[in-house]
Order: sequence, then C-alpha cells, then structure tokens
Amino acid sequence: MSDFETKLESVVELFSGDAASVDAAESIPESHVDALASLGLYGAFAPLDDGGLGLGLSEMCVVVERLAAACLASTFVWIQHFRLLASVLDPTGSSGLRELKAKVVRGEIKGGVALGGQLAGPARLRAAPEGDGWTLDGHAPWVSGWGIVDVLFVAARGPEDTVVSLLLPALEQPGLIVTRHRLSALNASATVRLNFESVQSSGDRVVGVARYDPSLETPEGLRVNGSLALGVVRRCCSLLGPTPLDEELAARRADLDSANAATMPLARARACELAVRSSHALSVQRGSSSVLEGGVAERTAREAALLLTFASRPSIRQALLEEFGAAQRN
Repeated sequence: MSDFETKLESVVELFSGDAASVDAAESIPESHVDALASLGLYGAFAPLDDGGLGLGLSEMCVVVERLAAACLASTFVWIQHFRLLASVLDPTGSSGLRELKAKVVRGEIKGGVALGGQLAGPARLRAAPEGDGWTLDGHAPWVSGWGIVDVLFVAARGPEDTVVSLLLPALEQPGLIVTRHRLSALNASATVRLNFESVQSSGDRVVGVARYDPSLETPEGLRVNGSLALGVVRRCCSLLGPTPLDEELAARRADLDSANAATMPLARARACELAVRSSHALSVQRGSSSVLEGGVAERTAREAALLLTFASRPSIRQALLEEFGAAQRN
C-alpha cells in the first residue's frame, strides 16, 4: 500500500467514525477539512509541479467514492472546491487568479460554487458590466459550505446570452442576503440561498465570459458528481455483505467511466437509482431499527434521496423518471 493509500484510509476511517455526529451537526467539523488538506486533496488534480497530487479523472473519482461512502456531507462540501481549483490552474487566467494558485492547491483558500446563471431556464443570477468590474443581481438557490469556504465561483448570466464566471469572497457584504436552508440530509453542508442586490465584483477576479449553452457542460464534472451516488451504494454493499448489488455497483461505475456527453445523463440516473434501491435494501435488512432517527440505514436512505436532485439536469431528471417508471406519457 502506498503512502497516499495509507493516509487516505486514515481519512476514510475518520470520516466514517464521525458520520453519525456530522449528520446531526450544523456544519462539517474542522478536523475533516484539515484531514483533506493534509492529504493534499484540495489540489487533487493539480499537477505535481504546482504542489498538487496530479490525480487523473478515474483516480479522483475513486477517491470521491471512498470518501462519500464514509461521510457524504464532508465529501459533498469538498468537491465544490474543484471549480475554483480549475480556475486558478488555467494558464490563460488573469494574474489575479494565478496569484491564488498556491493557496488554493494547499487548501488554505477553499472554494464553493454559486451557479445561478448557469442553470437551465430563465436566468436566476445576472451580471452587468460596471466600470472595470461587474454588478450582480438575482439569486443562487443552492450554495454549500457557507462559513467553511473562502471564495465562491460564481456563474451569472451576462449580456447577449453569455455566462460570466468570476470569483467572489464568501463573506457577508453589501447587497448579499444569506438564507440558511434546512436540508433533509447533508445539513452539515451548510447550504444557503444567496440573494444578490447590486453586489460588486472587481474585474481582476473574472474567470471568463462564454456563450450560455447548458449542453456544453463537459461530462467530466457530472462524472465526479456520480461518484457521490456510487459512494452511497458502496456503503450499503459493505454493510449488507456479499449480494448481487456488488456486481451492479461495478456495472454502474463502468457506465459512468465510459460515458460521453450523450450517455452521461442515463449513467448518472442509473447510479442514483441504484443508490436509492441499495439504501432501501439496507433498511429492509436492518429491520425496524431503520426507522429510528440517526441510524445508518435511516441516514443513508435520506442521503440517497437527496442525491436524486443534486447536480441534476433536465436530461438526468427525465432519465430518472423513466428508471422509476414515472415519465409522463405523450
């Protein structure tokens, strides 16, 4: 076993041991954040020359799956950092972004996301040019890690049907209204709604401006999110013992690994469906204790249900409804 594997196993054990208490907490513990940083996971896919781990996509997905099986809430907050990490690693980015790189890779600056302008449908969050910066108005309905992360990767709809991506301090500031959500699971993710009323952002924190087109989203990001569902299945398989679900987990993992932009929605849907079905199997095996608040089966069922809607897209939602036999008839 490599040194990294040994250290990763220690983090998995820490997460697993704390999972029940984290489920009842208002925020993930600082010890989990520190453990991720000490292992170098805030620089998971950063090149070795930049102080990162240099993990490829498949390696990173395995790590996400293992950590999600142990403590989904902490893993959920951690992977929000990846958008910030990718931004500071971009060699075409501004000098202001590149100056953050070392601290972002080490996890001294942690990132979250506010993607109100990138979501399908009418713009929830808009950016208007003002001087050398931008003014933000609207809302981001789901922002996790509030009070944990330092910087938000914000995507807002810009002029002429564009998306403006920029970085914003994750702090209370003029015009920013923060409302805490109470979630049925992963409440320790400290997820909030942000309302923007003429919030100012300087031009040196702009990541880029691109044409708005939800279909252009690469399958890699959706693949990483799929590892959260696989993590829930992995946990269930470990607790259930050998069952045919083990083969289904391997098959869903292979589907996600090989998926492209066209096939990713179905692969994601099937991973989430398996997470729900596995959690129900665990409840059946555990019997009446599964209805007691705080038990692993009860928590796992809530987490699997939440993942049905996390990072969903219209195509994933439609595929899930078809998997559940609930798609509307034409």
